[in-house]
Amino acid sequence: MAEVISDTSSTSRGIFFGWKVVATAFTVAVFAWGFGLYGPAVYLHALHDARGWSISVISAAITWQFVLSAGIVAYLSDIHRRLGVEVTTRAGVILLAAGTIAWSLADAPWQLFAAAPLMGAGWAMTSGAAINAMVSPWFERRRSAALSHALNGASVAGVLLTPIWIALIHGFGFPIAAAILGATMVLMVWPLAGRYLRPSPEGLGLRPDGGAASSMPCRGVETASAVRLPITLAALLRHSSFATMSAAFGLALFAQVGLLSHLVSFLIPALGDAGGAAAVSLTAACAVVGRLAFAVVPGDFDRRIVTALNLLLQVCGVVLLALGSSPATVLTGCVLFGLGVGNVISLAALVAQAEFDRIDVPRVVALATAINQALFAFAPGVFGALRDLMGSYTLLIAFAAALQFAAALLILTGRTATRRAPARVRP
Repeated sequence: MAEVISDTSSTSRGIFFGWKVVATAFTVAVFAWGFGLYGPAVYLHALHDARGWSISVISAAITWQFVLSAGIVAYLSDIHRRLGVEVTTRAGVILLAAGTIAWSLADAPWQLFAAAPLMGAGWAMTSGAAINAMVSPWFERRRSAALSHALNGASVAGVLLTPIWIALIHGFGFPIAAAILGATMVLMVWPLAGRYLRPSPEGLGLRPDGGAASSMPCRGVETASAVRLPITLAALLRHSSFATMSAAFGLALFAQVGLLSHLVSFLIPALGDAGGAAAVSLTAACAVVGRLAFAVVPGDFDRRIVTALNLLLQVCGVVLLALGSSPATVLTGCVLFGLGVGNVISLAALVAQAEFDRIDVPRVVALATAINQALFAFAPGVFGALRDLMGSYTLLIAFAAALQFAAALLILTGRTATRRAPARVRP
């Protein structure tokens, strides 16, 4: 009770509690992406060097981790309803830490596959759909800005946590590095989750975006949402708006994750070791800039058009990478590609918010994330196989550009099918 009184009084002083939730989600995203997405590339290199295991075997374990995670994400909204966002997030960081430590201590390749469920579950409970579930209840008009700020943590992970991983592993070895960063993650996220992810807007007497609940009338859609069940998974899969949205983002993320997983190998011949690493950091930093730029887009602007423009910006960057005959061209390509990287993660949730009732959005985002993750889990392996088949990265990067262009067209075709899901009244 004291916590609620304290939080309400802080709101009365002009600090909206939702922005504290955004700061917490930002911190979670730094660790989630640092351990679950950027981390595996570091683990692969460390295990290959230390154990001599083949890259293909380690990559298969990473793919297995993402596939398992996708299955969990599909039911994340149900897990949140049963356990709450606070408990789920705490469990997620513990699982991420435990899985990473297990990988660092593995003596045989099969142990990587045994530890993959821990990391996959931790990633599912702390990544994109989880961040959306933390932030969305607190914002409507400013949701795009709030999500952009929270998901900047994903880009900061690429800029900050990846070099920290490399430095700690080089200095102390993989097991000690995993223990240090795992403990840091748990010690930082555990109290933040308890203080800022446990309360709800209703519990603090607030409406989304900071208004007082007693002073703002409820919208009809919210009244209806209170007496009906969320959309079922089966109905959602048949919904045309969901189909075009999910397919478009699935193609976009397949291209993006596949390209990111091979970006260093592509850049080093053109820029050298230090230049290649710096270019990857530049790409991640540009993702922050892109999100901040997107945050100023009016909330009522057609989000499918924004998505298409974001993807076409990336197409331009990827084409420059494919044509890159000079460092300036390659770096320009990295900048344009990077500006759109972060928004691909957040735009799916914003399209869902615009096209589905509020009660349905968590399930829409969770299922779309699960489908997309099931697709992009195979991207690193597919891109690697195509690289060996083609003998160079030029055609492979052109393939990534083609996928992103197709995604831009697909998201626009769905504009004719943006109807809300029909209400299902609770019996």
